[in-house]
Amino acid sequence: MIQRIDSNFLINTIGASQTKFYSGRIKKWDFRFLSLAKHIASWSKDPSTQVGAVIADSENRVVSVGYNGFPRGVHDTETRLNDREQKYPLTIHAEINAILFAQKGLKDTILYTWPFPPCDKCAGFIAQSGLQNVVSIERERDTDLILRWKEELKRGEQVFEESQVNLRIYTREVWQEL
Repeated sequence: MIQRIDSNFLINTIGASQTKFYSGRIKKWDFRFLSLAKHIASWSKDPSTQVGAVIADSENRVVSVGYNGFPRGVHDTETRLNDREQKYPLTIHAEINAILFAQKGLKDTILYTWPFPPCDKCAGFIAQSGLQNVVSIERERDTDLILRWKEELKRGEQVFEESQVNLRIYTREVWQEL
């Protein structure tokens, strides 16, 4: 089930039998973990895209974090980081890093991602890992980054829908109202 939470307090539910209403305010722990994911994203050396991920358990404890970057031991030179032909094949996405670094099973955990929902490849890893819930922020519209990743992000939502992973997306307006 995919939920988009907007400033009109409405959750637009895709793939479910009805539209549900929500309190309109971002949940306290969602805000905290999305804020942490935003901070973790700043650790990425990628000059064009900084993505952060946090996995938290049902007691609101951090299980793992990740950011996008090259594998351990691979040199992240300025040349590689600025050349997409070299960078993309080498980069491990934040969501996958968080899953790989988790030291325990991911049952009953939630993945938080910043600054947009997971792409199709990450969605597949998320579903395969056993994660059932993902919380993110709505992707910005018409930025160069989003235009480049538009299809992958759309397919990511499709993977979640088919694999029954719940995705809760807060609109930018809800986030900015804080």
